[in-house]
Amino acid sequence: MNPFEYVRAADAAEAVRLGQGSTTAYLGGGTNLVDLMRETIARPDNLIDVTSLSAAIEETESGGLMIGSAVRNTALAEHDMVRSRYPVLSRAILAGASAQIRNMATVGGNLLQRTRCTYFYDTDGSSCNKRTPGSGCDAIEGFNRIHAIFGASSACVATHPSDMCVALTALDATVHLQSTDGVRTLPFAELHRLPGDHPEFDTVLRPGELITAVELPALSSEVRSSYRKVRDRASYAFALVSVAAVLEVEDGHIKDVRIALGGVAHKPWRASKAEAVLLGRPLTEKILQDAASAELSDAKPLRDNGFKIELVNRTLVAVLGDLTGATA
Repeated sequence: MNPFEYVRAADAAEAVRLGQGSTTAYLGGGTNLVDLMRETIARPDNLIDVTSLSAAIEETESGGLMIGSAVRNTALAEHDMVRSRYPVLSRAILAGASAQIRNMATVGGNLLQRTRCTYFYDTDGSSCNKRTPGSGCDAIEGFNRIHAIFGASSACVATHPSDMCVALTALDATVHLQSTDGVRTLPFAELHRLPGDHPEFDTVLRPGELITAVELPALSSEVRSSYRKVRDRASYAFALVSVAAVLEVEDGHIKDVRIALGGVAHKPWRASKAEAVLLGRPLTEKILQDAASAELSDAKPLRDNGFKIELVNRTLVAVLGDLTGATA
């Protein structure tokens, strides 16, 4: 771990003022950043503690929720309004990490956690464009069982690790940001980026920009939602495949639907093709299968992860079937 200076910011304005410069990092719970620093993957010279930012969960005038970036994951998952109105989010958080990590990790930090690709963490013997731009990607020809089947590039096939982010993508959340240039909002689905030629950039955040809150939209009382995660072991493992689904059924037809997939791409993957097949259609098991097939039409598996195609198919149909009662 390289030497660094530590300062605790009193508020967001002070944090972004101190956060100028490429060698600065914001510290929330530190459950991922500290590991990256220990492995010398992250080498900030200045560490700005932002745990003084809002840890409130408040109802908005429109009936949604405003979640401060310093809210701990456990507090969010256990909040009464989250559990009752947004069960997909509560379930996603509880499916991620251990209880001890959830007690420490913050919402803002969760959004910015980095891939768990083995080659990304192997600083001694592996080439990784995400860690060292231009060095190559050993995962493409290496052991790539956990890697992407959507949106990958010749530069990177890593997957995004967060469960919470998959649920927030399906919920059409909004991210609130602050920098020295002022404040702005961003649709959650636009926060993370695909690797392209620059996989070293995980998000579209500007230098020194700080996540201050995440806003959830108001949902109809008729909306149903759920999250399912498939992993190698039941405790403390990242997703091979996960599905977050939010939908509303009216008169036997799908009135509204939003689906996101985890464990399959460099960012939470919005299943727009599946949504297009389902929207306005009558509930049948065939429609659910057609939706999954449409989404998987662009999947490009690697040598070791072709099983993810059938795993996505089965998990997506199962989640939608549970929510709609359309499967046997």
